[in-house]
Amino acid sequence: MATHKFANRLVVLDTETTGLNPQEGHRIIEIGCVELVNRRLTGKHFHHYLNPDRKIDEGAIAVHGITNEQVQDKQRFHDIVDEFIAFIDGAELIIHNAPFDVGFLNHELALLKKAGQPKLENYCKVFDTLAFARKKHPGQRNSLDALCKRYSIDNSHRELHGALLDSEILADVFLLMTGGQASLLDDAQASATTGATNQQQQRQVAAERPPLAVIACTDEELAAHQQRLEAIARASGACLWQQ
Repeated sequence: MATHKFANRLVVLDTETTGLNPQEGHRIIEIGCVELVNRRLTGKHFHHYLNPDRKIDEGAIAVHGITNEQVQDKQRFHDIVDEFIAFIDGAELIIHNAPFDVGFLNHELALLKKAGQPKLENYCKVFDTLAFARKKHPGQRNSLDALCKRYSIDNSHRELHGALLDSEILADVFLLMTGGQASLLDDAQASATTGATNQQQQRQVAAERPPLAVIACTDEELAAHQQRLEAIARASGACLWQQ
């Protein structure tokens, strides 16, 4: 697999929508993003629920749990587009099944009907973790839930899909799937810190532990033990514990 050189600033992105196909008039109802700089979460995020000006499909509600009532008083995409572009501009987007989200985002940008409105790819590069996972784990399930299980990421709090929650989970999956620690230096520092902590804990336990009690065996126990060793010697021809 070819090595991908990632940008220093990454934005992990997910969307939720009214349905599956923007060409059928479906719209984005939630956008969630988290920022990574040098493969570390910065704590910065972008998150908005949006009014799609149309009904949400029942099948979509079953997936993400967002109802028509929840978004009827929210902003429209055109209200937040400048803030969104400013957040992602110049970054590399990390998206699971990128054609889906990029298709919806480009549809929303096209609906703005601004002269020469650029597509999403004009603002940033896009990396599809689903395509990457399929190459890395061919013939296996590579949904976000399957990858969480494969990389031992706890997603038990994910009962329904949600754009911000899924982007946070995907950030963990992405970091592990593409190399884990940011560098070997991080690994060395982490190991040194862990080793020093363990030694300190061991010294503390040793200082607090009372002296071990020494319990001597009785004459009867010693005689029974000797008889057992002699029985082993007769059965095997030799007994190492007698040497």
